[in-house]
Amino acid sequence: MKILSIAIPCYNSQDYMSKCIDSLLVGGEDVEILIIDDGSTDRTAEIADQYASQYPDIVRAIHKKNGGHGSAVNTGIQNATGLYFKVVDSDDWVKEIAYRKILSTLEELTGGSERLDLLISNFVYNKEGEDRHKVMRYNRMFPIEQMFTWKDVKRTPKGHYLLMHSAIYRTQLLRECGLRLPEHTFYVDNIYVFNPLPFVKNMYYLDVNFYYYYIGRSDQSVNQEIMISRIDQQIKVNKLMIDYYVENIGMIRSQRERYKYMFNYLEIITAISSILLIASGTEENLEKRVELLEYIKKRSLTLYIKIRYSIEGTYIYLPGKGGRKITLAGYKILRKIYNFN
Repeated sequence: MKILSIAIPCYNSQDYMSKCIDSLLVGGEDVEILIIDDGSTDRTAEIADQYASQYPDIVRAIHKKNGGHGSAVNTGIQNATGLYFKVVDSDDWVKEIAYRKILSTLEELTGGSERLDLLISNFVYNKEGEDRHKVMRYNRMFPIEQMFTWKDVKRTPKGHYLLMHSAIYRTQLLRECGLRLPEHTFYVDNIYVFNPLPFVKNMYYLDVNFYYYYIGRSDQSVNQEIMISRIDQQIKVNKLMIDYYVENIGMIRSQRERYKYMFNYLEIITAISSILLIASGTEENLEKRVELLEYIKKRSLTLYIKIRYSIEGTYIYLPGKGGRKITLAGYKILRKIYNFN
């Protein structure tokens, strides 16, 4: 059995997918690379088949109708044969030294007495035009190079949460928790990381810069203008996370640090939704901002009060034009934190 399955969702990725795939091939036969062609109309399918033919023991090309990023990830989970599962987007890549360290660690832990559920590593914001790239590290949150549980989490600073780029889950855990990402929807990465957390017991953190997250394409989903144009999809993901949190609150609360971490995660996603709605400058989106808060209130009054009247919430949800101006001034800070374009 393979140690690690890596899914690469590809849609019209002919111009950059080879860099991604080549960076993953150095893992050798311990790795299974699943190139998920999500109904591409360019040479993506052809390139995927070429790699599968050249590296039959490592690469599998899977062709499907277009369903969006979440659909491609779902297909990857369904087809994975490795003990652990990783998603690498087709315009990103990994660092070889860190990659080898991750594979050796997974192999070592697989033979241990405790079962690992989640391996965490750093990722790098590789933003076009910047000489220095921001590294997202978790050394202040998690013990380094040792198995730990939620009780061992040191602290969960605001805005410093796990992203898909930093997470490697046990494949069977993703299946057992019933993870199913919505199709034709952007920003489902947050659901991918968020929903399995109540099922995670044992974790391990490697303080290595493994994943390089490219930011710079004008059509990229994290581009600020693109995010505003797709705000309904951001809100959809936000609401799905709210629903999941409310419906699983009993399990989430069973570990204090997990409860605190998942609330912080949900709070910042909601703040991003709210700020983007304000930044759009339209009356329609200001109404959607009010509707989002009302949705939270209906799902859980306790959650609404915690989000609305926390220190951050008091600042972000100030009423009136003056309040919105203050919020937008703070948006520049959030842009630096989250590297929005």
